[in-house]
Amino acid sequence: MNNAVFYHAGCPVCVEAEQMVAEAIDQSKYEVKIVHLGEEKDQIANAEKSGVKSVPALVLNGLPFHINFGADLSALK
Repeated sequence: MNNAVFYHAGCPVCVEAEQMVAEAIDQSKYEVKIVHLGEEKDQIANAEKSGVKSVPALVLNGLPFHINFGADLSALK
């Protein structure tokens, strides 16, 4: 199964993107994981390794897609 990881920081832009994008993914094709980096700071390193520069971002099979510029990862550390 393919992997989809949606990283966000809980801001209004992130929450809206989560509701619209992450829920639109075909869950029969992708295992979807939602990561709130404001609450799961230990996942920031994983986001960076995946190429995430800002949130909200969606990583599909290891490729990052930045949805909108909500917060730079450095602001979450």
